[in-house]
Amino acid sequence: MKKILIIQTAFIGDVILATPLIETLNHNFSGCQIDFMVKKGNEGLLVGHPLISHIYSFDKENKGRSLVANISEIRREKYDLVVNLQRFASSGIIAGFSGGKKIIGFKKNPISWLFSEKFDHSIGDGAHEVDRNLSLIESFCHAIIRKPRLYPTQENIEKIHPLISTPFICLAPASVWKTKEAPLEKWLEVISAVAHDMQIYLVGAPIDKELCEDIRSKSGRSNIENLCGRLTLIETASLFSFARRVYVNDSGPLHIASAMNTPVTAFFCSTVPDFGFGPLSDDSKIFEVENLSCRPCGLHGKTVCPEGHFKCGKELTINV
Repeated sequence: MKKILIIQTAFIGDVILATPLIETLNHNFSGCQIDFMVKKGNEGLLVGHPLISHIYSFDKENKGRSLVANISEIRREKYDLVVNLQRFASSGIIAGFSGGKKIIGFKKNPISWLFSEKFDHSIGDGAHEVDRNLSLIESFCHAIIRKPRLYPTQENIEKIHPLISTPFICLAPASVWKTKEAPLEKWLEVISAVAHDMQIYLVGAPIDKELCEDIRSKSGRSNIENLCGRLTLIETASLFSFARRVYVNDSGPLHIASAMNTPVTAFFCSTVPDFGFGPLSDDSKIFEVENLSCRPCGLHGKTVCPEGHFKCGKELTINV
C-alpha cells in the first residue's frame, strides 16, 4: 500500500482522535504516503506533522464548491486506501467518489453504500473513539498504535518558550456546549487549591477571553494569565507538553492533552466518559456527578440545562 487518505472533517477533538490511524498506518506500511482531510480551520493541528504529506481542507461554508474541488484533486492521486471516519453525507460523497482502490468507513454514513467495506459505530458501550476508529484498519495492520499524537514544530516551541520558565498548570474552562462547561465557581475552587507559587495559564479561543478574564479577576491571584486567542491550537499543544497538569472539560483541550500525554484532570458535566471521549494521558483523572437520572442529556451537551438545575456541573466535587 503506497498512498492513503484519511478523512475526518468534524471537530478538533475528532481530528486528534484520528491521529492513531496515522501512526498505525505509517508503522505497518513504512514509507507510504499519508494524506489527511480536515474541516477548514483545523489544518493548523496537522501542519508540520512529519508523517503527513498533504492536508486537504473541506470548506463547510461553501460545501458544493469544496466537494467538487476536493473530489477532483483526490481522484488524480489514485489512492490505494481511503479511510472515512466522518459519519455525515458530505464526507461520504468525497470518499465514495474518491476513486480509491479500497474505501472503508462506518455504516452510519448515508453514502456508505459506495464504500468497499463498512463497519459498525456504537456510542455508549464504553469503547473509546480511538478504538472505534482503529477498528476500520485493524484487519490488515499487524501492530496497532492507540495513543493520539500531535507534533508541535520548533517554531511552535519557541513561541511558547517565554511562558515555561517557571512551573505552571493550564486551565481550559470553556466549551462550545455550555452544559459541558464546569461552572465558574468550580474553576475558582481549582485555582484556590493550587499552590500559591504555581503559575496558572487560562487557555482558549478568542471567544473564550471574557469568561477567562472573569475567572482571572475573581481568583485574586497575581500569577494567573489569560492566554485566550494568543496561541494557535498547535501552540497550545506545545504549551501543554510542558505543563505540570491541565484541567479541562469534555472538549477539544482534553484531547490536545491526551495527544501530548500531559497529566490531565477532566470534568464531565452533561456528558459521560462511556461515550468514548475520555482522556488518554498516562496520568488521567475524571470528575463527574454520578447517578443523576437526567445525565447524560445528549451526546454533545446542550446550550442550557434542560432541567434548569445543572446539578451535573454544580455538584462536582473538586479534588486537585
